Amino acid sequence: MAAAGGTEVAEREIALTVNGGERRIPAGWTLADLLASLDLDARTIVVEHNGTILRDRSSFASLELTSDDSLEIVHFVGGG
Repeated sequence: MAAAGGTEVAEREIALTVNGGERRIPAGWTLADLLASLDLDARTIVVEHNGTILRDRSSFASLELTSDDSLEIVHFVGGG
């Protein structure tokens, strides 16, 4: 993509699938960034990343999301 004046601009968004729907996010975002943008608390969800359940929540901040990643995010619901 080119900007005004002919200066090339790097692609700044990627597309990934979240719970079956396409979502565009800034390139370079981590899973923690995405969860924060969705106002989700990592302690109350389970995340499946490309078919693998992520058990180590401390890794969310270092897991950089890439184009065509697929995420399923499940919320815990309390009740009685």
